Amino acid sequence: MIIGENREAVIKNIKVYAESGQFHNKVELNDPVLTSEENRKITNGYMESKNTLTYKIKKSCGVALAKAATRVINKDTEIVGLEKIPKDIGGVLITSNHFSPLENTVIRHLMNTLGRKHLGIISQTSNFAMKGIIGFLMNYADTIPISTDPRYLIKDFLSILKERLVDKKHAVLLYPEQEMWFNYRKPRPPKNGAYFYAAKLNVPIISCFVEMVDLPEDDTVEFKKVKYVLHILDVLYPELNKSVKENTEALGEADYTLKKNCYETVYGKELTYTFDNSDIAGWKEAL
Repeated sequence: MIIGENREAVIKNIKVYAESGQFHNKVELNDPVLTSEENRKITNGYMESKNTLTYKIKKSCGVALAKAATRVINKDTEIVGLEKIPKDIGGVLITSNHFSPLENTVIRHLMNTLGRKHLGIISQTSNFAMKGIIGFLMNYADTIPISTDPRYLIKDFLSILKERLVDKKHAVLLYPEQEMWFNYRKPRPPKNGAYFYAAKLNVPIISCFVEMVDLPEDDTVEFKKVKYVLHILDVLYPELNKSVKENTEALGEADYTLKKNCYETVYGKELTYTFDNSDIAGWKEAL
């Protein structure tokens, strides 16, 4: 399912940013752009409402909708490497490549397969400003806003992650690539956030990579349908004899290396950031 318009312009942005090494830039054309005040309004609103009855009812509806979508979208999704996840893993961060508003359903599918009920999804505040059914899901499908506001990150966001990961032992999905790059097959160098929080809270990371396989059926005039293959690469643990800074760097390097190696194995090519049309899954221009 293709969400979003002006895909050709978005792909042009991906080409420019990939080849110039700007791996965390926004490529979508119509995403909301928020002021600092608007960002704070969203994070403050989340902190004030997350324990209210109204929010919990909406969250229940959002999660139910997301789980229904997960069953439809992932009816043919394969999971490789499930045995690498210990049955008693407890609270855990999950990292994966970020290429679609719907690809978090792949990780939801993993949680369903593992019999786990809760998956918090870290999402940028701009996503909370979206409208319609997508906006509702972005706000209430067990999503947690993240912003660049240092006060929020240091105090509120860290406390949220501690509650989810350490106290409740839930799973939380955090995209190290930051921005979504539409149907982009390649793993991008990560930002440090996920690894910092794993190190700070001493929780493991499940390293994942989603492979996209082109199918013969058309999705739109421009794109073929794609099938997902979720690769569980490894479970990474902070080392007690290392500082938070050392663990952040080591976890980030290990995670990126795993994703790079998986990409090269499943697609049979060396990872470079010279753009090729085949970098965009399902794009008929590449066929």
